[in-house]
Amino acid sequence: MVQSWAGNILLVLQLAALGATVFALIHAIRQRPDAFTAVDKLTKPIWLTILSVAAVVLLLVQGLLAFVAIIATGVYLADVRPKVDEVQRGPRW
Repeated sequence: MVQSWAGNILLVLQLAALGATVFALIHAIRQRPDAFTAVDKLTKPIWLTILSVAAVVLLLVQGLLAFVAIIATGVYLADVRPKVDEVQRGPRW
């Protein structure tokens, strides 16, 4: 019984991580390429590759590699996304 609960919790966490990665990938696709370089981040094609690989890894692999994919998604969502959004919106008054 404990194993089924643990398995269900891990499944929910994996689906949440996959959802966050898909969200990040869609966000990256919709942004202008020059916005990434304007905020001194990796280029748009590199982030699209990183996030695409992260999504595939989360679909197919468990363990340490999936953890690395989650970290890559977290870096995009916490560091790159806010700065890219800010540079495209302009200064707030």
